[in-house]
Amino acid sequence: MTAPALMLQGTGSDVGKSLLVAGLCRAAARRGLRVRPFKPQNMSNNAAVTADGGEIGRAQALQARACGVAPITDMNPVLLKPQTEIGAQLVLQGRVWGNAQARAYQRLKPELLPHVLGSFERLREQADLVLVEGAGSAAEVNLRDGDIANMGFAAATQLPVILVGDIDRGGVIAQIVGTWTLLPEAERALFRGYIVNKFRGDVTLFDEGLRIITRETGLDSFGVVPYFAEAARLPAEDAVGVEARSEQAQGAFVHIAVPVLSRIANFDDLDPLRAEPGVRLTMVPPGTALPGDADLVILPGSKATIADLAFLRAQGWDIDLIAHHRRGGHILGICGGYQMLGRSLSDPEGREGAATEAEGLGFLDIATELSGDKRLVETSGVDRTTGETIRGYEMHVGRTTGPSLANPMLDLAGGPDGAVSGDGRVMGCYLHGLFAADEFRRAFLRRLGHAAASTLSFDAEIDGVLDRLADHLGATLDLDALLRAAGLDTKAIPAGV
Repeated sequence: MTAPALMLQGTGSDVGKSLLVAGLCRAAARRGLRVRPFKPQNMSNNAAVTADGGEIGRAQALQARACGVAPITDMNPVLLKPQTEIGAQLVLQGRVWGNAQARAYQRLKPELLPHVLGSFERLREQADLVLVEGAGSAAEVNLRDGDIANMGFAAATQLPVILVGDIDRGGVIAQIVGTWTLLPEAERALFRGYIVNKFRGDVTLFDEGLRIITRETGLDSFGVVPYFAEAARLPAEDAVGVEARSEQAQGAFVHIAVPVLSRIANFDDLDPLRAEPGVRLTMVPPGTALPGDADLVILPGSKATIADLAFLRAQGWDIDLIAHHRRGGHILGICGGYQMLGRSLSDPEGREGAATEAEGLGFLDIATELSGDKRLVETSGVDRTTGETIRGYEMHVGRTTGPSLANPMLDLAGGPDGAVSGDGRVMGCYLHGLFAADEFRRAFLRRLGHAAASTLSFDAEIDGVLDRLADHLGATLDLDALLRAAGLDTKAIPAGV
């Protein structure tokens, strides 16, 4: 017997679907249910390596953590990783399928639906409840033909749907009623109600708004969720608003600057630094110079490394990096950022677009060719400079060679990784997630002059926020009604923890 499921769809992007699903996953798991998250199609360059050796969207990895299970590729069978304005890399059930232009992808979607349904059914076989997250808007009717992300998936599986609107951006009544109006009757029949998310102030002031929405749609409200500020501490799904994720610490001891590349990827690498007391993290937007008082500049990952190297130069950031290094500043490159620090980059197979090559920034004596299979692996090891244990994951294409590899940054289970310059102030590696290791992070920051005695446990911090998110939803939503909407008998489920 397959498990019941419930799908949350939004009136638009960034209305809070991912966080609601994560919080509901934690709340249901605390009631003893085996819960699994699922997102048929995701578009994000913020990805995670799975226990079965593939990759999925970062949001589904966070949701899996909320359920207390390891992420697997079936939780996000279709992942689109944007490389250009009209094209993306397609990852199908954890493996790179190839590149697709937007128009070609629309024609491809019907072929992907069987893969999506197969992943969904396998999840249902191992769960008591599957919580499904839509993508973008439920009413993208211009893209309805072949849809696998929203109502197309819901119709194919006959799943009950909850509609989520974001009152913080304004116009939530029009969001919900307008979405309802655009949907055909057969699809409206799948809706069980709605949630108003991100409310600020006195919730009772929206009572009349709820009456209007219910009158116009016939749908009942499952609750109004007040704004949850701690959501900013959790890994973000995509780069929307990434520049706003800077952190201004009081009495900052260390200033870290990160240029926001046009195809920035896996920027949750920075979250442990943002959470660290005494660290000022500045996400530098395009058109702005790198701050002259930065102690460290981090070049983050990129989904289109050669294109982002050109983008970096167009902002003048290459000149800023030279000046920063002359002043005695440190530079760290992670994955694509590490590749940029070398002498040259080449893409002979056109992995990121047209076959091309480019001169690197020249801080490390290495050269990278974007060829070979994509490396996807969780690993651990030791940082050579601090001697501290690190862990994380590799997710990259590229073969790096050169003299600087004789002085690697890390010793990993699979061998040495990265490189360190002769003066010790420029380094790079392929390992994502290394700053989540508390002792390494503290030792690394001490080398930059961080004098504070930090007690931050980053993993415990994330789990604490997920618990508080579950409490927040439990206090503001009718969780029993949501479980009944999914088809569960709440009389047989223990009360919330």
